[in-house]
Amino acid sequence: MLFNSFQFAVFFPVVSILYFLLPHKHRWWLLLGASAYFYMAFVPSYILILGVTIVVDYLAGIWIEEAKSSRRKKTYLLMSLIANIGFLAFFKYFNFLNSNITSLAEVIGWNYPVNNLNIILPIGLSFHTFQAMSYTIEVFRGHQKTERHFGIYALYVLFYPQLVAGPIERPQNMLHQFHEEHYFDYQRVADGLKLMAWGLFKKVVIADGLASLVKQYYGNPQGFSGPELALGTAYFAVQIFCDFSGYSDIAIGAAQVMGFKLMVNFKRPYLALSISEFWKRWHISLSTWFRDYLYIPLGGNRVPQWRWQLNLLIVFLVSGLWHGANWTYVIWGGLHGLYLILEIKAQRIWDAIPEKIRAIPPAWMLRLLQRIIVLSLVGYAWIFFRAESLETAWYIGTKIFTGWTDGASLLKLTRATFNNYELLITFAAILVMAIVHQFQERVSLRAMLAQKPAVLRWALYIGILVCILIFGKIYSAPTDFIYFQF
Repeated sequence: MLFNSFQFAVFFPVVSILYFLLPHKHRWWLLLGASAYFYMAFVPSYILILGVTIVVDYLAGIWIEEAKSSRRKKTYLLMSLIANIGFLAFFKYFNFLNSNITSLAEVIGWNYPVNNLNIILPIGLSFHTFQAMSYTIEVFRGHQKTERHFGIYALYVLFYPQLVAGPIERPQNMLHQFHEEHYFDYQRVADGLKLMAWGLFKKVVIADGLASLVKQYYGNPQGFSGPELALGTAYFAVQIFCDFSGYSDIAIGAAQVMGFKLMVNFKRPYLALSISEFWKRWHISLSTWFRDYLYIPLGGNRVPQWRWQLNLLIVFLVSGLWHGANWTYVIWGGLHGLYLILEIKAQRIWDAIPEKIRAIPPAWMLRLLQRIIVLSLVGYAWIFFRAESLETAWYIGTKIFTGWTDGASLLKLTRATFNNYELLITFAAILVMAIVHQFQERVSLRAMLAQKPAVLRWALYIGILVCILIFGKIYSAPTDFIYFQF
């Protein structure tokens, strides 16, 4: 079920109203049933995959806690991880690995008889797999007590707001919330609905407004000049942020309405002053997951410098592969790992420069330069994330550096851009979002709006809803969220 669909517009208020009408002791089964229905709206049969892993991880958690020896604990943890990673590897990576083996076999003249399977990747498999794995790992580490209530544990994995595309929650944050009684609170509900509306605005007005243009540029890159492809890549950078952060806002807001607090997943990443800061602001639930369960176990930065840099590269290569079974994603992750390594070296050079010289450029100029560099590097990496093949990515990645001295082409591109009425509406929406982000860097926008007259506040709310209904074309067929494919 899509957040931007009419079906969800009915589902959400019905579930929320019933949630508050039911006694606390019965709410878990309402949410569990609603979450199962929400997921089965995509492909009903895939609920069985979640069911198997839920049972395995539930039992593994109990056995880990009751085990008398560390060896048994490790065995039960390994059993859980194999089950989760096994499903993920089969559905997401089997054909990818098999295709690469087939290509290698052709090169060396080996008769490799295994064909690809006709399987569809279950929606959100990577997300709920990582969330389930965090539970058994935390129980093994002694940071989380076993959840003995099977229904509550199943709800932890299936909770519909963040089931398909996160945030990837830790058991320490979520499990206790399902046991707590949540009362109706007008201000909390209103804040949750506002956040949902803001997320929907970013998705259907901005992301969907740019989607067709991005598809046009990346679907036939040979038909466009370097500046046009650079513009298309910039459009994609905005599209993927608004698409994914919009989903997260809707998920967090929907949970907030019922009294649940999900972790913040985005903190205005395109305002970052460094690549490391970018990853502290972008997809926070995933970046912290890799930090805690891969980077730190590898040794983090508590190892020799070469090993530290290798750890960074490994984490980002795995992160790229997590996003998709394609070499383009691996290169995207590798680029970010390389960016971080170069950033560490650049920081050491900067620190070696005398402080008097470093203080010569104005602070605002340095911040502006840093943001331009970060946006350029992140934007270039998005080429590999969006392109459907390495050949396409390489073509765009090299073509965007050409054609910038052709004044006639640049003028034609400018006219075409500003003669597009729908695109101008999208630009206006992007400008609104940018202004909001600038305010949010300094103050709480909610607190600031609360001090404004009610007429002004409601005019703003109604304006956003009108944009969603009219310019977002929500009345037409809803579009998938980009991260559903992961």
